Amino acid sequence: MDGRFPEASIMSTLGFRLVEVGDGVVVFDGDPGDHLLNPMGTVHGGFMATLLDSALGSAVMSKLPARTSYTTMQLNINLLRAVQADTPALRCTGTAIHVGRTTATAEARIAGTHDGKLYAHATTTCAILRG
Repeated sequence: MDGRFPEASIMSTLGFRLVEVGDGVVVFDGDPGDHLLNPMGTVHGGFMATLLDSALGSAVMSKLPARTSYTTMQLNINLLRAVQADTPALRCTGTAIHVGRTTATAEARIAGTHDGKLYAHATTTCAILRG
């Protein structure tokens, strides 16, 4: 958040940004747009999947000691509403549920900043990589 480290390049590619980091909680805002449309004319589900995965993993990472990393073992996503190119910004909040010695779990939700409606939610299981 303080700019000491560069943001992941996927963030500028897909149009989302980190807006809050806490102990086990991370928030990203994402901007739908024409560059994200699938052949049906709606925002590709991969945008929401990436936003959710980023929040889930970052929530886990916020609980890990320095020089410890993680990798996603399982990702479960529920897409509830279609997102259009002109949909206002979406907010994705990720929360770590359990961070143990070898595994971690987290949950995340995407809601409209304009209407508060739930657009998607997800859970993950991560492997903790030490050393």
